Amino acid sequence: MERCGEYDLSRRGVLAASAASAAITAVPLPALAADQKRDPKAMPVSFEVNGNSVALSVDPRTTLLDALREHLKLTGTKKGCDHGQCGACTVLVNGARINSCLSLAVQHEGDKVTTIEGLGTPDQLHPMQAAFIKHDGYQCGYCTPGQICSAIAVLAEIEAGIPSHVQADIASQPKPSNMELRERMSGNICRCGAYSNIAEAMAEVAGASA
Repeated sequence: MERCGEYDLSRRGVLAASAASAAITAVPLPALAADQKRDPKAMPVSFEVNGNSVALSVDPRTTLLDALREHLKLTGTKKGCDHGQCGACTVLVNGARINSCLSLAVQHEGDKVTTIEGLGTPDQLHPMQAAFIKHDGYQCGYCTPGQICSAIAVLAEIEAGIPSHVQADIASQPKPSNMELRERMSGNICRCGAYSNIAEAMAEVAGASA
């Protein structure tokens, strides 16, 4: 047996340590982490979606986007970047537009949520849906539900007098000009580049000329 510093090192000790290490690595990882893994308790939430009252029990970390898509099967609202940067997940909550990927479902107790499915039907389109079709405001169509929801909210914002960064006089009533519409829609990305057509569709609904 040789002495190394304050510790004795022997062949028998090395073999014993090796056997212990092998025994630990043979235990499945889930078993080792069993005591640390705890599922969060589901939380109830009730809100109105497209005019219908719904009650869900969800993981408190569930986003509104995932509640709509995975729990309610309303897959018209798209998951794009999942970081609030593309606008594909835009829905209307109490009439205002939000990125549903950045909002927790449990935050919306009692709210009124409108998705693309709640705006119109194939036989009776919402005016904005009809304008998007007329002006070819989409190509692949993936971002279109979010674009349409956002476009509806933009016109409501202008009508309500909410100012924007391109408005010269914030004390005056904003107008649905081409620049105004583009500024307000800048958070909704269309990777196909149909921005001009989207602005034309919005201008028609607003009764203005793009």
